[in-house]
Amino acid sequence: MRQTNSFGTLIFIIIFGVGGFLAYVVSGVAGTVTAGCIGVGAFILAVIASSAIRVANQWDRAVILRLGQFHALRGPGLFFIIPVFDAIPYWIDTRVITTGFKAEKTLTKDTVPVDVDAVLFWKVVDPKKAALDVADYESAISWASQTALRDVIGKTMLSDMLEGRDKISSLLQKIIDERTEPWGINVISVEVKDVLIPSGLEDAMSMQAQAERERQARVILGDAERQIAEKFAEAGRSYEGNPVAFHLRAMNMLYEGLKENSTIVIVPSTAVESMQLGGLAGMTALTMGLGQDRTKVPPIVPRIPEDGVNGHQELALKP
Repeated sequence: MRQTNSFGTLIFIIIFGVGGFLAYVVSGVAGTVTAGCIGVGAFILAVIASSAIRVANQWDRAVILRLGQFHALRGPGLFFIIPVFDAIPYWIDTRVITTGFKAEKTLTKDTVPVDVDAVLFWKVVDPKKAALDVADYESAISWASQTALRDVIGKTMLSDMLEGRDKISSLLQKIIDERTEPWGINVISVEVKDVLIPSGLEDAMSMQAQAERERQARVILGDAERQIAEKFAEAGRSYEGNPVAFHLRAMNMLYEGLKENSTIVIVPSTAVESMQLGGLAGMTALTMGLGQDRTKVPPIVPRIPEDGVNGHQELALKP
């Protein structure tokens, strides 16, 4: 990349301006020929001076060739060269440079075509090698990155590529750095931006993931049912040895059911007998236990249904 020499242009203007002014002053005393010689000499001196002065930016390094051979690296700041003998074919940028590269329709190890986009972060650490050992280091590093990406994709399964991008990035960085190290280039990092797969395969993978989630949900539900059954069995063993606790539990369940404004509750006759709800005293006790607001909960009377259902009694709420 060739740089503009603004400082050299300024030196040219100053020297040529001073020479032109001297030529104008001398022309009235020594004649036109002398003034012309002064003007020509000032022009030649200005050209040489402006060509010899160069200024490199903080991030630039100038590669100087003297008569076709490498002479030196110059920069940053002000430096001088010998016009005609010295040439500056390259200005090397030593900052971190980003290069995007991608691989299209590349087959993975399990023969799935994918498109992969990646970004390469690199910098020139040896400007001499970058200028002399490779013709175009920017193009060379771009091609080296693409070929390395295709090699890595061909040796990687699709599942590993989708799940382990960091591993692929590290492998790419290592491969590209080995290829570009002789050129004086250091690869800082490689980032895989995106992995695109065919739409049909994407739909199939989505269905597979959905089926896997449904399977896990069913397994979790079944495990929850098993735990509930174990707790019920444990509760049954507790009630088996404690009839009073079982009686209180049955009373609480009946209370909760009647509290929800139910009109008829059908329970086994054995449960009514165990809770002592068959007599008037039992009905009165249960009614009083439902609360003081009798307008919301009507009194309860037991009755045997007319259809002759055996083994059950109805607890009817009388309005």
